[in-house]
Formats: sequence, structure tokens, C-alpha cells
Amino acid sequence: MQDVVIVGAGVAGLCAALAAAPRPVLLLSRGRDGVESASALAQGGIAAAVGEGDDPQAHAADTFAAGAHHNEVAAVMSLVQAAPAAVEWLAALGVPFDRDGRGWRLGREGGHGRARIVHAGGDGSGLAIVRVLARAVKAASHVRWLEDWELRGLGVRDGRVVAVRARDAGGHLQEFRAAAVLLATGGIGALFGATTNPPGADGAGLALALAAGAAARDLEFLQFHPTALAVPEARPRPLLTEALRGAGAVLRDDEGRPLMAGQHPLGDLAPRDIVARRLFRHLREGGRCWLDATALAERLAAEFPTVAGICARRGLDPARQWLPVAPAMHYHMGGVAVDADGRTTLPGLFAAGEVACSGVHGANRLASNSLLEAVVAGRRAGAAMRAAPARVAAAADSVELGVGATSSDLTRLRRWMDAALGPERDAAGLRRALTCIAADVGLAGSWQGRLAGRLLEAALARPVSLGAHFRCDGISSPEAPACPASRASSR
Repeated sequence: MQDVVIVGAGVAGLCAALAAAPRPVLLLSRGRDGVESASALAQGGIAAAVGEGDDPQAHAADTFAAGAHHNEVAAVMSLVQAAPAAVEWLAALGVPFDRDGRGWRLGREGGHGRARIVHAGGDGSGLAIVRVLARAVKAASHVRWLEDWELRGLGVRDGRVVAVRARDAGGHLQEFRAAAVLLATGGIGALFGATTNPPGADGAGLALALAAGAAARDLEFLQFHPTALAVPEARPRPLLTEALRGAGAVLRDDEGRPLMAGQHPLGDLAPRDIVARRLFRHLREGGRCWLDATALAERLAAEFPTVAGICARRGLDPARQWLPVAPAMHYHMGGVAVDADGRTTLPGLFAAGEVACSGVHGANRLASNSLLEAVVAGRRAGAAMRAAPARVAAAADSVELGVGATSSDLTRLRRWMDAALGPERDAAGLRRALTCIAADVGLAGSWQGRLAGRLLEAALARPVSLGAHFRCDGISSPEAPACPASRASSR
């Protein structure tokens, strides 16, 4: 029986590998042990209606409100109903979720009407979950895990994906036959200058799926986390978890005034798109934004050890100092269009996690629904892949990722993406970025340039604001960097 091949070792890929048992699985990952994934950087936990007085309907209502009711209703209801069991499954595997005398210790984050976030290690949830899943996968006899491999292409025969082409650390290219392929390759944050995502979140899986002919969905919906630590030289930008505000931290301006006062009934815990736009506008007007967590001084080390460590490494003391913050690209609600089991429109190709889009997040993801979706969608996709044909024919055609942009090319691309596809967009800025990419020899022929073009075109095609896609046409917006003809023509 041929293997099913899973590309990516974040939470979605690891859950899918376990769920595909006893089907033989080949798991390919860029890094080792899953710790270089965006999942491992996640400070927030898993949203689930497990607290007293909470229920899936309330969780769904908050998900719809955050997503501007652009969500796929069936997908949302399925996700929130599966959430409590997903937490129990992870706990049974050994994830050390935080507890108190009454059960789970629940936190509250933006957009949630109540505390329903289950955390592990305070603000180290993603890493704790990845470590437990990776240990289980490495112990599973049905999984063969090859690390330090990079996705380069897909093999296709008669319209069906039947192989994966990947390159190892030594540059050797190999084709792996597959009864089915799951892309769990993460998001696109590395295409932006200011991002909380790791370098591997470069959109390669999405770009390859689109090149192979898979349908896309909601590409224009990009979420900016409002509280990335404002250290411009850092890539990725360190994240200051939303749970800080859930515990009582406050966003302030230079004078100490609360930035979210009068902006939304939930104040500092408004949905991320609303908070990010408020901070974006304040920064554009020349102000600075601060996160005041001094009221949590005695709780920081125990409840927020990741944040405490981030600050200590930069000589900051959140117990005594306000922390400088700014929005940064964080999560892509859009992606490869999938059904409830992760099937794309291309037979033999599945997708799960941030690279996929079932419509569950709508126009703006609710905090801590991402790890939840990765667990639920990954397990469903893995189970569905068990039924893949026992054997498929060899590939007749190959779809390649293609030439990649150079480091200097990517620097320019990131500046244009930051300017054109930020928390606010307008037609002029979107068209300017498209023109710059098309005129740039290094980018126009690269797969990153082509993917960026698809994102810009999707944003241009939606002329009205919805959730995280905010069109401010007629309102002044940051100028995109210049793209003089001399530079484009001299390459």
C-alpha cells in the first residue's frame, strides 16, 4: 500500500499523521521536531467551551462576530462542537494544560465574551502542544518522518496529484509517490516585513497548490496581531500574547490614555482587526503605542514566562515599564479552498491548517481558534486520507514551485506588501504594488512574486471593507516604496 504524504510538521500536520493510522505515512518537514513551525510560536492556547456556563453556541457566536459573519456556518458549528473533545484528546496524549482547583485554568482573549482559552505553560501553549505531538509521531510505527526536506513540486497524472517532489538539505531532489498528499505548510507571513511568523511561513504550499490548479478562497483576508513588540530589526517580531490584555493589561498612548477607550464595547479585548486598525492609525498619525502590563507584575513570571523571557532578552521589564507595540502580519484567513475533510478541488490533494481555507474563520479569525482548527482539521484530513487508493500510477506531469526570489528581491517585496496589504488598503496602493512587482525582473519571475500578485488582486477585487480587509479609499494611507524604472530595467 502506498504512503500518504504529509508536508509540514506543525500542529495540523502532526495531528494528521497520527489520525491516518494504520495507513503508512511519509511526513516531510523543513525543520526538526516541529519546533520551527508557526504552531510552536503560538502563545495563545485553544479556545473551547469547557468552562462552567459556557457552551458551543456561545463560542460560535463569538466566532461569527469576529469573522464579520463571513464564516461558513457549518464549518463553525462543527469546529466549536469538536473543541472540548480536542482538548481532552490532547490532554490524554500528555499535553500539560494548566489547571486550577476547579479544572482547566481558563484565560480570556480578544473577541471572546468569556474566559474559554485552555493554555499550557501559561503563554507557551503552542510549543507544549507541538512537543507532545512530535513525540507521539516519532513513536508511531506507521509514520516515517524525514526532516530538513523542502517542498518543490507535485506530480500529477490525469488530473490527480500522485507524487511530491522535495529537496533535502544537500540539494538532492527526489520524487515520492503518494496515494494522497496533505499540505500543512502554514501561512504567508514571511512575505511581509513586519510579521510574527517564522521564516518557513513563506506561502510555498499555497503557491504550489495554486500553480497546480487548486481553487483558492478568501485570499484577501490577512490578520494583523495588534501587539507585536515594536523592535523593527527583529524577524519575526516577538508576540505579546492577547492573554495579557485578558488578564488586565491596557493599551495606552504616550500620555497614558487608553487607546481603545470608546472604540468598541470590548475595549482592549475587541476583535483583532479593530484593535490593529486603531493602533495602525495612531502610529500613522505620529503617536506611539504601549502595552501597560505593570498591574500584572506579580503574575508575569508564573503566568506569562514566554513574554517575560522575550522582554528580559531585550532589557525590558514589563513589571515596571510599558512595552512598545505595533501591529504585525500574523495569520492568513484565506488559502487553498477545502471541504470539511480537507479535500481541495484537485483530486488527491488535501490541505489543513493555515494554508487551507474552509471558511471557518470568516473575514477575521477569533483568537485561539487557530490551534483548535489545526487539531480538528488535521485529524479529519488524516482520517479521510486513510481511504485513499491503495496504489496510484506514476506521475506523468510535474508542477514545480519554480524560481525563488533572492534576499534583496524579498526585501523589496516585503516593503510593498507592508504598504499595500496592511491593516488598511486602497485601490491606488494595491495597483501600485502590482505594477512594481510586474516591473521588477527579480520578482516578476519568482513564485513569491506570483503569489503576492494573487493576494493583491484578491484585495483589489473586493472594493468594500469586511473584517480584516479594510478599504480606506479616499483616506490617506502610507505610500508604497518607490519602484523606479531604472532599478527594474537594470536587473
